Amino acid sequence: MKPRQLSVSLLSIAACASGGGISVPAPEVRGPQSPVVEERAVLKPSAPAEGVFAVVGGTLLLGTGERIEGGTIVVRDGIIEAVGESSSVSVPEGARTFEARGRFVTPGIVDTHSHMGVYPSPHVEAHADGNEMTDPTTPYVFSEHGFWPQDPALQAAVVGGVTTIQVLPGSGNVIGGRSTVLKLRPRREARAMRFPNAPQGIKMACGENPKRVYGSKGRQPMSRMGNAFTLRQAFIQAREYRFARDLYEDEFAEWKKKRDAFAEDPEAPKPGPEPKSPKRDLGMETLAAVLDGELRADEMLQVLSLGDELGFEVSTFHHAIEAYKIADVLAERGVHAAVWADWWGFKLEAYDTTEANAGIIAAAGGLPNIHSDSENGVQRLNQEAAKALTAGRRLGLDLDEDDAITWITKNPAAALGIEDRTGTLEAGKMADVVVWDRSPLSVYAKTDLVFIDGDLVFDRGRPDPRWSDFLVGTEVEETQP
Repeated sequence: MKPRQLSVSLLSIAACASGGGISVPAPEVRGPQSPVVEERAVLKPSAPAEGVFAVVGGTLLLGTGERIEGGTIVVRDGIIEAVGESSSVSVPEGARTFEARGRFVTPGIVDTHSHMGVYPSPHVEAHADGNEMTDPTTPYVFSEHGFWPQDPALQAAVVGGVTTIQVLPGSGNVIGGRSTVLKLRPRREARAMRFPNAPQGIKMACGENPKRVYGSKGRQPMSRMGNAFTLRQAFIQAREYRFARDLYEDEFAEWKKKRDAFAEDPEAPKPGPEPKSPKRDLGMETLAAVLDGELRADEMLQVLSLGDELGFEVSTFHHAIEAYKIADVLAERGVHAAVWADWWGFKLEAYDTTEANAGIIAAAGGLPNIHSDSENGVQRLNQEAAKALTAGRRLGLDLDEDDAITWITKNPAAALGIEDRTGTLEAGKMADVVVWDRSPLSVYAKTDLVFIDGDLVFDRGRPDPRWSDFLVGTEVEETQP
């Protein structure tokens, strides 16, 4: 049987969880009892920028663990056409040229764990839409439905070099709902910001958060035992739902074959009544998609064991501050660990970590990525990678700057299932490109240019209109008499 994939996030070996998944193709529509059909955007999604341009002469940090000194990138219609040393890459005649000598160029930063838009800035209760804490399991809610595209934090993240984010529900529930992956090009609708055909994720939380939320209400779960039971029970129910759905699909296919045959030949056996589909359950649809490998979802070893039991694979553990303790296991299974550089101690289960966490995971052959979980931290993920690199080197690990770049580009893109289209500077990939005024691992580094799909969305050298109406009129601009 083909192994299933799931993506989980957590805070520690006993903490919070989240994930990444897929877009489910729309099935044949058969009327009111039809299975779920993918929601469509009202607005037309952003198209890649048209035209040709080149970024010339910079130090290219490819995101693959390699670099090119004095390199050139050529972009055509939003896609990287060529990457290499300037002496070997021809710039097409008439192409717009961006001079990058003395500067550094990286792929756009990918943040696998964001609550921007569902907990927008400023933080007010009216816009706090990231936690549906009315039941311990809410797989039927989508973070996309609570996302506010006018969140001022989105533009600040782009100025920090971030081009793609995964927006997750919060961690109050054992199963919090579906995530969505967005490109940070300004649009008026969350669905129009979707990363094309990116897998969706499902947010799961273990450890302290759900047991605190529901235990304080005298409800289950109030312990880690209750967390595990709640998760196991939900997936057992999902397996039963999936079995009934698959049985119906087989019966319908057989009935349709008989119906078509009878329509052509009245002497053929009558097809009988059309099979009745199971009653739709939006939550079970989500969990069945996880078991089908269509969504990607710590007590970490416990969740790995549960995956073995129920038939899914873990893609990523988020907030994995104790991942260094099982770095060998994660590396062997190819499980990503989304970590902070030095964020710890904000609750009891977040105490036992090390600043060398990412470095230890990488040295073991694992897949660390640096995530934010913060509208502030997302603006400095380059510095977070630098801090994690420094801590690993201080421990004596053999790591270099090019390794650290993969922790905020290639690895998180792979964790979200979109590494074939973004996360590295390679021909054929989306032109998500950032030009820095110096090494992005310097505390003084600033972005000069940020391209998303070849569209110049930030240019430090020109006045930039505010994306959010919320900020209009909030700043005083100095004018010359």
